[in-house]
Amino acid sequence: MGAKGRVKSLDNEMSDEEEKEETKSNKTSKSKSQAKEHKSQLERLKDKDPEFYEFLKEHDEELLQFNDEDIDEDVTTDVEDAATDVEDADLQGVDEIGGHRVAEKKEKPSKNVITTAMVDSWCNSVQEKENISAVRSLTKAFRTACHYGDDGGDDSSTKFSIMSSSVFNKIMLFVLSEMDAILRKLLKLPSSGGKKETIMDLMNTKHWKNYNHLVKSYLGNALHVLNQMTDTEMISFTLRRLKYSSIFLAAFPSLLRKYIKVALHFWATGGGALPVVSFLFLRDLCIRLGSDCLDECFRGIYKAYVLNCQFINAVKLQHLQFLGNCVIELFGVDVPTAYQHAFVFIRQLAMILRDALNTKTKEAFRKVYEWKFINCLELWTGAICAYSSEADFSPLAYPLTQIISGVARLVPTARYFPLRLRCVKMLNRIASATGTFIPVSMLLLDMLEMKELNRHPTGGVGKAVDLRTILKVSKPTLKTRAFQEACVFSVAVELAEHLAQWSYSVAFFELSFIPLVRLRSFCKSTKVERFRKEMRQLINQIEASSEYTNERRMSISFLPNDPAAMSFLEDEKKSEASPLSQYVLTLRQRAQQRNDMLTESSVLVGEHSSVFGKKISESDEEDDAWNEEGASVFNSSWLPGGDSKTKKPKEIKQKKKKRKMEEHNTVAVHEDVVEELVLSSDEEESASDTLSAGEDDNEKLVPPRHQSKKQKPPTNISKTKVKSRAKKSKKRKRAN
Repeated sequence: MGAKGRVKSLDNEMSDEEEKEETKSNKTSKSKSQAKEHKSQLERLKDKDPEFYEFLKEHDEELLQFNDEDIDEDVTTDVEDAATDVEDADLQGVDEIGGHRVAEKKEKPSKNVITTAMVDSWCNSVQEKENISAVRSLTKAFRTACHYGDDGGDDSSTKFSIMSSSVFNKIMLFVLSEMDAILRKLLKLPSSGGKKETIMDLMNTKHWKNYNHLVKSYLGNALHVLNQMTDTEMISFTLRRLKYSSIFLAAFPSLLRKYIKVALHFWATGGGALPVVSFLFLRDLCIRLGSDCLDECFRGIYKAYVLNCQFINAVKLQHLQFLGNCVIELFGVDVPTAYQHAFVFIRQLAMILRDALNTKTKEAFRKVYEWKFINCLELWTGAICAYSSEADFSPLAYPLTQIISGVARLVPTARYFPLRLRCVKMLNRIASATGTFIPVSMLLLDMLEMKELNRHPTGGVGKAVDLRTILKVSKPTLKTRAFQEACVFSVAVELAEHLAQWSYSVAFFELSFIPLVRLRSFCKSTKVERFRKEMRQLINQIEASSEYTNERRMSISFLPNDPAAMSFLEDEKKSEASPLSQYVLTLRQRAQQRNDMLTESSVLVGEHSSVFGKKISESDEEDDAWNEEGASVFNSSWLPGGDSKTKKPKEIKQKKKKRKMEEHNTVAVHEDVVEELVLSSDEEESASDTLSAGEDDNEKLVPPRHQSKKQKPPTNISKTKVKSRAKKSKKRKRAN
């Protein structure tokens, strides 16, 4: 019975093979008839529409070079390939014939391996003949290059297989450099520029229906490889070339959102020239696409700025200033839209301050007295100063001034003198930009009356204090000479800046009367001769400016409420002729020298940002330089998805950055904690206060019991070491 069963199974297999051969013959006959019909249609097209026939002959000559035999062979091979694929799929499992196992058949479909000769031929045919089939081949090769190393990289649907690093570099360089010009020629667009309206009109044309898949493939694959790149120069070059094709993103909203996220990420976290290139890409998107991306770009760049400004030190200060300037520049693209977002964000700051004033808890004060909050105030101060002449943006000056004044008076202690001085600087900037009077002098004169700046320093000279990088100082630092000098000098500078703005006003004599009285009282009460000498110089300059103004005021005939009072000493104000303005110039030079001594400019991260900006502005005019740079950038053995050598050092850098961020977290959080709300004029200070103050700046907040426990072990170890050394010395003496 077993032999008969085997014979029947073999007969069934033979009948199945005969049926497959019949289906193959039927399909080949159908394909032959279809090929003949297609050839006859092409011949009729030559007579019916000769213009279209000539167009096909110029742009796609391979389509007209049609042959029945080639089609027959291709169809038969395709059918055979499909049949073999089905057979392979069926035979991948284990086949049993009579209980015996047959070996599995696994054959992957063959692919064309991309070589440099193939890439060169495609590039030549695109540049010389403008062949569309070569463009399609290049886009497919570009997709293969961008998806190299992916999980689905060996997909049978792709026509080409994996290539070497040299072929990858050649494909990437040519496509990124030339694809924008190729697509613009195919779509009948100008060689550069354009706005959203041009793409909206183009989407209804026949050219767009024929070639939009090429545009989407180019932008989508470029976005994919951007997420895989690790080298900043490679990313910068890719973004720089994609900026020319950013107009096409108006037709693909999902790709547009992804590009915005990627550019914001590179802008906030990139190194070298990458932040500048990313910002220029975002700015170009906002200018060309308008309302489609403005809201998302404004929200995204503000959130990215907030995430980067949570901690500040001397290394990060200038880089953060660069990021703030980028945000302000981007808001200038559409000021009315920026006003709506600025109103919402400033209102959020006001609500945080209101909560602190109402609840008066440590948590509420901590939300206000942190770097994130203060840097946001700095950002909006810069925005209002930049767009103070805009009618849509100037109304925000008043609420922001109220918030800054409230922050400066929230906790009036000497430990927060650096924060108060930052608030005064912001108020002076707003006053000078908008031309409005803000009562800043009271905030500064109140600082001079506190006891910490009137008595001799009892904590020694101390380390130099950089007031730009701290919000709060420890209690031992309050008693140092360096801190007192920094505060008194900063008060003199800001008070002189404030009064110099109004030294050309008709009412300067009345405005400067109260500051003069309080400055004279400070000179009498202070016990430090240096401070007395500094303030006497300021008093002399204020008195000279008031005399300068009074002499010219005697000759006027208009009333104080007359509009002609606005033009009083207008020419002198432009030339800064008053004695107080000249004195302010010398104070600024001294302040700049002091800042240069505190930090070395070569160490700052953001120092080279302006240099990169200049290079980019020059390179816009010279594309040849960028092509040379692209050749140097795409000249490595890097491939996307591979374990390249450049990935390991980047992981090490990321770990180092995480460690630094954790250290900054611990230091900055404990610096910003508002522990005491007692006025600094109270004289109750204990040893426990000095311990907690020392911890605020350099150590973690630990209860005193735990601190003593942690400090005891090293002392015990040192005692045991001393005892062991004493015993050894005694033994040596006995031996001697």
